[in-house]
Amino acid sequence: MRGPTTAAVVIGAGFGGIAAALRLGARGYDVTLVDRLDQLGGRGTVYRRNGFVFDAGPTVITAPFLVEELFQLFNRRMEDYLSMVPLDPWYRIRFDDGKVFDYGEGIERTEAEIRKFNPADVAGYREFLRQTERVFDVGFTQLGDVPFHDPMKMLKIVPTMIGLGSYRSVYGYVSKYIKDPYLRQVFSFQPLLVGGNPFTTTSIYALIHYLERKWGIHFAMGGTGSIIAALGRLLGEVGVAVRLGTTADQIEISAGRVTGVRLTGGERLPAGVVVANADAPYVYRQMIAPEYRRKWHDRKIDRLKYSMGLFVMYFGTRKKFSGLAHHMILLGPRYKALLREIFDGKEMPRDFSLYLHVPTVTDPSMAPHGCDAFYVLAPVPNLRSNIDWSVEGDRLRNRIVDYLDGTVLPGLKETIVEDFYVTPEHFRDNLLSLHGSGFSIQPVLTQSAYFRFHNRSEDVQGLYLVGAGTHPGAGMPGVLTSAKVLDRLIPAVAPNPLTGVVMPV
Repeated sequence: MRGPTTAAVVIGAGFGGIAAALRLGARGYDVTLVDRLDQLGGRGTVYRRNGFVFDAGPTVITAPFLVEELFQLFNRRMEDYLSMVPLDPWYRIRFDDGKVFDYGEGIERTEAEIRKFNPADVAGYREFLRQTERVFDVGFTQLGDVPFHDPMKMLKIVPTMIGLGSYRSVYGYVSKYIKDPYLRQVFSFQPLLVGGNPFTTTSIYALIHYLERKWGIHFAMGGTGSIIAALGRLLGEVGVAVRLGTTADQIEISAGRVTGVRLTGGERLPAGVVVANADAPYVYRQMIAPEYRRKWHDRKIDRLKYSMGLFVMYFGTRKKFSGLAHHMILLGPRYKALLREIFDGKEMPRDFSLYLHVPTVTDPSMAPHGCDAFYVLAPVPNLRSNIDWSVEGDRLRNRIVDYLDGTVLPGLKETIVEDFYVTPEHFRDNLLSLHGSGFSIQPVLTQSAYFRFHNRSEDVQGLYLVGAGTHPGAGMPGVLTSAKVLDRLIPAVAPNPLTGVVMPV
């Protein structure tokens, strides 16, 4: 079977788009993957500057089996393409007063760290861990790759969700079991990794804690970009056509069904199936004519709550620093008030909390000999704020360098040899994320599961969506799983061309 009904176009070559292209290829489709950037990866692209290698975006690798599955679809072994190594500690969390919590492998070690702050919270942590396993079993294992386009499916799980405390925020859920204010921050910051405020994100996302416990946190030698490179090699081997530097302008529709994708310049790619890995709000608002959008009309998209923006500074140093962890969370003097200003404020907050990524702790090859490579990320208000980034960009860069120089990187100002940054304007202009949000829409309860962008469009037949704004959510496990949902929605049209196996729905 070959022809228009077996042609599929995937728009956007981030992790979700690459995974979708591979899964469609395994189902017998003739797949074309297009992306407006000049390299694969979307948010996971790579910057290379004078011997320094900087991962542009995701660096915390959890649930590596989701990457491995993509190779297994074609009887390949992931380890023949890339090397993943476990990290320990997973995070080093440093508070503004200098106190440190090392979080990583081993329950006993975690409990020892808890005792440094409040011995009475050890028992509460054990119960918290038991409860997050229950949330994980439902939210990830049972429902993570299940499509939520049917409202009855949502209604059936409401009693379970209530029983799991989904009406609580992640911070509220943690606080039920843990009393120390420092430890409440340690075990509640994870929603920020998927674009959520711990004080408003539904506690279903507390499953991240157990997910980390179950599979640990890994690093791909060479950086996250090495995963993209390995998947790019696989795309070529299995016959997916990749077109970079190619902008999809409009999804073409006839009688309520997709017929193809029109590129900037007028070229048309006919298709019976279109998968959009671009930002879901942008897809509906900019790529689909209004007459085909009964549900996702402009007013509805405008009312959504969008994730915070991101300020990311990439820098290298001509010396190596000692005593660092691969992932470091540097918390500021305020927690709840700062988060409120980041998610709801209109001005630049007066302080910040930071995520510092130091890949050369694990892989020195990502910098010239005797040097270190870093990126530091500060959550900031998105572009619905009044921030003038042409002014505030340099100011924030200098404030962050001063802070790092005075805390974990003494002497930094004298040793930087490469540095540049991106602001929410980069996410708007280059990644086409509405309002420059770092993670599409927020994972609040009213924007989760059935209430999130569906993986199968309600408005247009033959259109499917994957990525951060869709079910189940942002982060690498979320976007890879959003592509896995397609296996339950899109029928195979031929046996897997490399295995001869017909992939069932």
